[in-house]
Amino acid sequence: MNDLESLSLKELKQLQKDVDAAITEFKDRERKKALAEVEAFAKERGLSPSDLSELTSKRTRKAAVPKYANPADDSQTWTGRGRRPRWIEAALAEGKSLEDMAI
Repeated sequence: MNDLESLSLKELKQLQKDVDAAITEFKDRERKKALAEVEAFAKERGLSPSDLSELTSKRTRKAAVPKYANPADDSQTWTGRGRRPRWIEAALAEGKSLEDMAI
């Protein structure tokens, strides 16, 4: 093991680069090893790479449909999800209800 106190700043920085490169190489080797194991496991069970790709398919969510509109400006809408817009808060403070602004 190196005596770190005896190394110069330049040597310490080079050591840091070498360690970072070694860590990256180690992670790459472990990843390749794991992928090979998964591939062998899948082949044993008759699965193809396309079968495995189904595992990572992301579900897409439809955009929420607006449920409320600002009576003063129809371009301002709100789905009813998340934080209430200022115009909703202002209307509620004036005594209106959400039903009054429903689309």
